[in-house]
Amino acid sequence: MGLIREVIAFIGQDNSYEPLPTLKEKYMFFSIRNYWNRLPDLALSHILLRIPLSVVFISQGLAKMPFDPAGGSPFGLIPLVWFVVVFGEIAAGVGLLAGAVATFPRIKEIPYVAEIGDAVTRFCGITMCSIVTGVIWTVIKPESLFTFILTDYLHFSLWAGGLYFALRGNWAVAVNKKLG
Repeated sequence: MGLIREVIAFIGQDNSYEPLPTLKEKYMFFSIRNYWNRLPDLALSHILLRIPLSVVFISQGLAKMPFDPAGGSPFGLIPLVWFVVVFGEIAAGVGLLAGAVATFPRIKEIPYVAEIGDAVTRFCGITMCSIVTGVIWTVIKPESLFTFILTDYLHFSLWAGGLYFALRGNWAVAVNKKLG
């Protein structure tokens, strides 16, 4: 049957003829189209980033407890700024974990929980970036960005993690809730 169609198309009697796809082409189309369907659902994989980042920030904040207004003076910080740093570290870590709870399947279905969790996650990410930027400027004082990235991977990683959650938030979860 395929040979007859090709002969007819060659002669020019059937202008609408398209060659039939080969088995290999059919399989390739099938595998590309279903590529995303074959991947496992890793919707909660962000928790693998949230937990260590939160633990570091909470432990750093708790290490500065009980709050001493003079604790920031070696870094040249006034007591108000030191208060914001200490409690900001603790609140950012706890808030990042609270934002993770808002992504759990049954909890995100509660009205406005996904949206509030997104806002909390973004705010905590901004707070983390602000605190780490302050540490970089007041304590580390790197010569250049290149030197800082190569030598102080811990603070760079904390800053990048905060920036990730500040930019991403729980956006995918909130969008899936609205679309689903």
